[in-house]
Amino acid sequence: MTLIKNRILFLVFSLLFSTVVRIARADDASDALKAPDASLNESVLSVPGDPERPVTLQVTVYVPSGPGPFPLAVMNHGSTSSEPPAQQPRYHLTFSAYYFLSRGYAVAMPMMRGYAGSKGVLSKYGCDDEMTGMDAARDIRAVIDYMRQQPGIDGSRIVVAGQSFGGWNTLALGALHVPDVKALISFAGGMKESDCDSPDLSLIDAAGHLGARTAIPSIWFFGDNDSIFPPATWHGMYEHYTAAGGQAELVAYGRFGNDSHNMLGSGEALPIWVPKVDAFLGRIGLPNRPIHPEYMPSVAPPPSHYANIEDATAVPYLGDQGAVYYQQFLKKPLPRALAIGLNGASSYSGGFDPRARALKACEQRTRNCQLYAVDNDVVWVRPTPEPPPTHFAGIDDQGAVPYLNAQGRDGYAKFLAMRRPRAFAIAADGGWDAASLGADPVAYALNACSRVHRNCRLYAVDGDIVWPETEHATQGASRGNATGK
Repeated sequence: MTLIKNRILFLVFSLLFSTVVRIARADDASDALKAPDASLNESVLSVPGDPERPVTLQVTVYVPSGPGPFPLAVMNHGSTSSEPPAQQPRYHLTFSAYYFLSRGYAVAMPMMRGYAGSKGVLSKYGCDDEMTGMDAARDIRAVIDYMRQQPGIDGSRIVVAGQSFGGWNTLALGALHVPDVKALISFAGGMKESDCDSPDLSLIDAAGHLGARTAIPSIWFFGDNDSIFPPATWHGMYEHYTAAGGQAELVAYGRFGNDSHNMLGSGEALPIWVPKVDAFLGRIGLPNRPIHPEYMPSVAPPPSHYANIEDATAVPYLGDQGAVYYQQFLKKPLPRALAIGLNGASSYSGGFDPRARALKACEQRTRNCQLYAVDNDVVWVRPTPEPPPTHFAGIDDQGAVPYLNAQGRDGYAKFLAMRRPRAFAIAADGGWDAASLGADPVAYALNACSRVHRNCRLYAVDGDIVWPETEHATQGASRGNATGK
C-alpha cells in the first residue's frame, strides 16, 4: 500500500515540477478580427443620392447566407471631428450590422456626403439641426429606393437605424414618410453644429419638430456618461419628440464604460441593447429571432464564483509565469477573455468575439481548454464539482486533518506546496491521496484514494477546507490514530 502511494506521489510531483507553461500573447484585436467568421457576402456599391442634389454615395451591403428575399436594415454612421470626413474609414465593422444579419436582414450602410468614398459635401445650416438631418435623410431615402429594386430584397419590410449623427439622420428620415419603413432605431442619436452657439437647445427644439412629423415608431438608447449628449439634453429631446406626437421608447441604461456614447461599438454592450431591439421589432411584427447565430458573438458563460477576478494565485494550471500573464490580462480593456488549458493559456481583448478567439488560440497550444475569465467575471468551472467550503479548520492547520498519522501529515504538508488546481482526500482508516494539476485533480484524488481505501472523502480543494464542519467533534478523537496509508 505504501509503495502504491509513493508511486502516486511521484507522478503528482513529477507533473507539478515538469510542467512547461506556454502562453499565447495575443495582441488586441485587429480589423481582421472585428468580423464574424461567417460569410458577410459583402459588396461595396456606388449608389445615387438625393436626385434633387445629384451625388454618388458609397454603400456597403451585407447579405446573410441562404435564400432571400431578405428584409432590409439601413445602418447610418456617426462622425468624428478628429479627422476630415473624406479621410474617415468606410463604415462596415459594426455589431449592429451583425445583429441584423443574424436576424435574417440584408444590411445597407451608406456613407454620408463627403465621407470616405461618397462624393459631395454636407451643407451647413448653423443651428437648424432639423434641416441638416433632413438633407442627410433624403440621401438615405435614395439608398432605400435603390436597394428595394435589388434582387433578394424584401422592400416591404425596412428598418432604419443609426449611431450618433447617423441616429439623428435616422430620426429625420421618419419625417419623410418613406413607404415600408416600419421602425427607427437611434443609438445616442444627435448632432452638434460647431457654428451654433446653443447646440443642445437647438437639438432639443429640432427633436420636437421631427416628432410632430413622424408616425413611425422608434427606440432610443442613451447612457448617463455620454461625452457628447448629457442626460439633460437627451431627456429634453425625448420629451419634446414624444410631446409633439412622436412614438418613441427611451432606453436609459445608465453608465457604460468610460463613455456611453461609444456603447454600440463594444461587444460588452450587447446584453444592453439586443434584447430591447428584439422586443421592439417583435411588437411591430418584424423579424427578431437569431436564425443565423453565427453572425453574433458566442454567449458568455455565467459567473462561476470560483475565485475573485483579481486573484492571480487562483488561476489553475499556469503557475508563477501564468500569474504574471494573468495580471497583464487584467489590464486589457473590455471586452476580454482568457482561456486556460493543462499547460497553456491565451487571451484576447476587443474584436468581434474575444471569447471564441481566446479558446481557439488556446486549443492550438494545449489540451482541455476552457474559458477562465470573461470581462470582469471568473467563469471557470471544475470538471468535478467540489463541496462548499466549511469552517472546520484553517487550510494550513496540518494538525486539524482527521485520521492521519505522521506520514499522512507530511503528505498534507506536501499538498499545501502544490500548485492549483489541487485536492486532498482522506479515509477513516488513515488513507489519503493528493493530486495537483491534470484535467481533474478532484476526481483523481478521490479515485486514487478509493482504489485502496473505503469511504474516501475530500478534505481540501485548492485553498478551501471542504470537510464537514459537523464532524469536528466526532472525528477529533480519531486524529493521529491511523497506522498509515
